[in-house]
Amino acid sequence: MTPNKEDYIKAIYEHGGESDVVTNKSLVKALSVSAASVTEMNGRLLKEGLLTHTPYQGVRLTPEGLQIAHKLIRKHRLWEVFLSEKLGYDWNEVHADADLLEHASSDALIERLDLFLGEPQYDPHGGVIPNKDGTTEKLDHTPLVELKTGTHFIIKEVNDQQEFLEYLLHKNVQLGNEYVLKEIEPYEGPLTLQSTEGLETIISHKAAFKILVKIVS
Repeated sequence: MTPNKEDYIKAIYEHGGESDVVTNKSLVKALSVSAASVTEMNGRLLKEGLLTHTPYQGVRLTPEGLQIAHKLIRKHRLWEVFLSEKLGYDWNEVHADADLLEHASSDALIERLDLFLGEPQYDPHGGVIPNKDGTTEKLDHTPLVELKTGTHFIIKEVNDQQEFLEYLLHKNVQLGNEYVLKEIEPYEGPLTLQSTEGLETIISHKAAFKILVKIVS
């Protein structure tokens, strides 16, 4: 299993390939490669039994492919925790280095890292860290965009794209903080959040799709 193959498998997983087909177009965009490269890699992974293919639609991970994806996600997210908690990285800085480290880490190293970190359940962005056996806790979180005004909530997970994380840092929106949704501008306008300290923050409607919350009341 080469780093290149691992990147493809993880990209398919992150685009819903556990339960839905993922198009070649989506993989071209996610991996910044040519359509021919995606077609070639899909062929290799199909021969290895890691994908299934639906003509004119896309690919989906097999149980074997899903097991590899969960292992990669586990490695990646544990390294993100290490970089954040032990080396002081901000949450918008951990992804690139964790991407490199996941490919160079043996299973034995990852299990020692897990124990060293106290067996964390979530990464710095709130993403669930898969268990050693590949199972993943299913969380019942709600996209912020679906809430009504007056709802109290806690931010539990955010999209881990670097640009978006920098946006949240600028807005001082943090994981684990409690807010009330004070106002929603009509016609897909911005949302106004108020913290428990009474401070207000305005975020875009588009950003609200990328924030998952737990409703308090």
